[in-house]
Amino acid sequence: MMTNPTGRLTQGQFSFLPELTDEEIAAQVRYGLSKGYAWSVEYTDDPHPRNTYWEMWDMPMFDLKDAAGVLMEMNACRAAFPRHYIRLMAFDSTRGVESITMSFIVNRPQTESGFMLERQEMQGRSIRYTIRGYAAQRPESERY
Repeated sequence: MMTNPTGRLTQGQFSFLPELTDEEIAAQVRYGLSKGYAWSVEYTDDPHPRNTYWEMWDMPMFDLKDAAGVLMEMNACRAAFPRHYIRLMAFDSTRGVESITMSFIVNRPQTESGFMLERQEMQGRSIRYTIRGYAAQRPESERY
């Protein structure tokens, strides 16, 4: 049974929906700002499910009050890394810790390589599974 017929990476909110337009992204950013969330932009060319630490684009925008600033940074990141995955993340600092409250992908490569499930038989009847990204097998500059 195939649970993701599109073959697209499904991380964060809205991952099973069609790509968000810039206006829909702006609406989500405005919602987060109305809740007092701080935004950051991150990018990667290795979106392995356990790779939770993507590269940060500039600094988190803790004091920002206008969605246009977040969109400006997002578009600058898109221009610098057009073939990378880019996501927006919102942090809620009301409880004294930086907890991620929103996270969604705003840029993807044109073709997504996907992942391979590697099965390894161990001692006895044990089986170990590992997920490897097809793109990570190529050098960093050639992944997408």
